[in-house]
Order: sequence, then structure tokens, then C-alpha cells
Amino acid sequence: MQFIDDPDRALVLELLKLHEFVDLVIPRGGESLHRFCRENSQIPVITGGIGICHIFVDESADPAKILPVIYNAKTQRPSVCNALDTVLVHRNVAAAMLPRIVEHLAPAGVTFRAHDSAMPYLKQHHTAAIQPAGPKDFDTEWMSLILGLKVVDGIDEAITHTNAHSMGHTDSILTENRANAARWINKVDSAAVYVNASTRFTDGGQFGLGAEVAISTQRLHARGPMGLRELTTYKWVAEGSYHLRE
Repeated sequence: MQFIDDPDRALVLELLKLHEFVDLVIPRGGESLHRFCRENSQIPVITGGIGICHIFVDESADPAKILPVIYNAKTQRPSVCNALDTVLVHRNVAAAMLPRIVEHLAPAGVTFRAHDSAMPYLKQHHTAAIQPAGPKDFDTEWMSLILGLKVVDGIDEAITHTNAHSMGHTDSILTENRANAARWINKVDSAAVYVNASTRFTDGGQFGLGAEVAISTQRLHARGPMGLRELTTYKWVAEGSYHLRE
């Protein structure tokens, strides 16, 4: 193990050329570092740790259990990659849930970027904490106490929005409908897909992998939280007794 105590990007470029000595590169940092490694490496690169995370509040979700999950996902550690960025709310419960979400999270310092579909349900809550969402807001990993709000007509629209704007990290559904839960699990293309849970569980330690190496959002070789086991490779060993192949 070697520690390089110098942030000079030129040293990273040098490292990325050492394919005779280094088997795998796992960049930990911002999107620019990930892109730099992908574009310049002569060594396989596993990228991840960047997420635009969603929670979809289905119409069947238990109203008494929704707010603590959203609060935890957004406020516990807002600067990490598995913190919540966007809440999608089923239209049939939007009138009841959207004001409650704002009232519950605003005292913790959360501000909101509301889609046009959400603004009519927040007319009585127009404060400095609520702003109309901009064109790039649902493609932004906030890493701060900002939360996007959008109303959808059902699970299909929620899945479509999530797959279009998520970065394949962590996305969760709150529902009591098992068919919708199964549909979410099968159709949302992310490394970690949850039912009735905070997005904050996507972590090597929480998944029982030991010390977290990274969160991989690509499909191969490892996807999701990675520990030492996910970084090991294998070889085939054959022992014979002077066998011949006919």
C-alpha cells in the first residue's frame, strides 16, 4: 500500500499509465475526476459514488411512516452520494403529502425546488424555502439541504422519470402495494433499489461488506457497495493424475 500525499493531477495521469503494476483504478471524488480517469486510464476503471437519488411516494404508502424516511434520507448526511435529491409523489396523495413534507423538513433547513406539477399543491406554503424548479434541477446532485419535488400520475411515470434522471445509484419506493414494489425493483435501473427504506443504507458497512471501498454505479464488474470480496478475482486450479484429453 502506498499513499501519495500530493493533489497534483499530473501524478494521477502518471498513475493511470502504470498498467504493468496497477490492476484497477477506483476514483473517489467528483465527476471531473471520474471523467479524467475514464478518458486517460490505461487500466480498468470502476466509477461510482455519484448519485441523484429518488424516493417515490406511492398512493398506497402508509402516511404515518413516510415523513421519517424522507427526513432521514435528506438530512442525516446531505453531502453524501446516497442522500436524497428528489421526491416523486403520486397525484392522488399529493394534496395531503406535499405540504406535510415541506412542513416537516423546512425546520431542518431544507429548501425546495418544485416542479410545475407540484406548485399548485403548495400555494399556501409559498415561502422563500420553495422555488420553481429550473431546467437542470432534476439532473443535479445537490449534496446539500435542497430537495426536488414533483407530482407524477403513477408508478410508470415515476419509473420513467427516475431512469431518465437518476445516475444509477440508489432509488426507493414507499408503498404498501406489492405489485408496485415488484415493478419498481424490476424496472428501476440502479445499483441499489429499495422498498420502504431510506436511501442512506447504500454503504458497504450497512450492507455487511465491511469497510466500504466505493459505490459502483456501472454494470460490470461489481455494482453497488463494494468491499474486499467484490475486489477479489479468482483462478481455476485443476489437479490431475496424468490425464489425457481424448
